[in-house]
Amino acid sequence: MMENGALLPMFYLPPVSYFTAINQHKPHVLVEKHEHFPKQTYRNRANIYSPDGVLTLVVPVVKGSKVHTPIKDVKISNDFAWQRLHWMGLQTCYRRSAYFEFYEDDFARFYEQRFTTLFDYNEELLTMVLKFLKMPLPLQYTDEYHRDYLKLTDYRNTIHPKKDSSVEQKPYFQVFEERKGFLKDLSIIDLLFNQGPQAVNYL
Repeated sequence: MMENGALLPMFYLPPVSYFTAINQHKPHVLVEKHEHFPKQTYRNRANIYSPDGVLTLVVPVVKGSKVHTPIKDVKISNDFAWQRLHWMGLQTCYRRSAYFEFYEDDFARFYEQRFTTLFDYNEELLTMVLKFLKMPLPLQYTDEYHRDYLKLTDYRNTIHPKKDSSVEQKPYFQVFEERKGFLKDLSIIDLLFNQGPQAVNYL
């Protein structure tokens, strides 16, 4: 078992605090692959900075049967054009940011190509973002679900949209900050589009 390691859930475009945790514990990071899918978490939502404040982008998932679905089996629902909505949202919010165009083509394919499962979609996005952040991390996964991990710091329930992040964050420039001030712990793409290659130094 990893000493001083971290157990992280698989999120959709995770918040900044998620990458702070990776930075603190790397390379001893384990990703949860067997938990049951909890609703209303960052597993299928991300917060970005819109002209009106926080905008939450939600990836719709196929309504499961009454039986809990393991996170790796949760399927994305493509009943409506959510990808188009997300991409329009990202363009509206970050078109004016310093580095949006720099990363635009890499992100665009995630809003054009169809993905079947939420886990695979999030995993590919995470792998790409880690590359942009120059944080090489071989992703390792849990083999089965355990409620407790004695030697790992468990972030599965602590990084949550309804909980204030305990991570200290120094303000960085945000496109709409003159409207609502600095908003902390938004999706990593807020940091990436505003800071570009400098984002890793911020973390």
